Amino acid sequence: MAESQYIEHVTSDGERWDTIAWKYYGDVSKMGIIIKANPYVPIQPIFPAGLKLIIPIIEKPSNPVLISTLPPWKT
Repeated sequence: MAESQYIEHVTSDGERWDTIAWKYYGDVSKMGIIIKANPYVPIQPIFPAGLKLIIPIIEKPSNPVLISTLPPWKT
């Protein structure tokens, strides 16, 4: 059986797209990936508790030169 390509996340009251992106990717600019993976979820500033979201698993770049040139908060 293949591994899941996503993680299921259940929101806590007050969570936002950007805080969820930070939690899983360490980068708030990647919240668009989560938004696209959850087209059934209305774009809202704050989530209620108990909403199920799909968080796609993304891979880090495999090029070691590229990784070494990134600032620490991007790796």
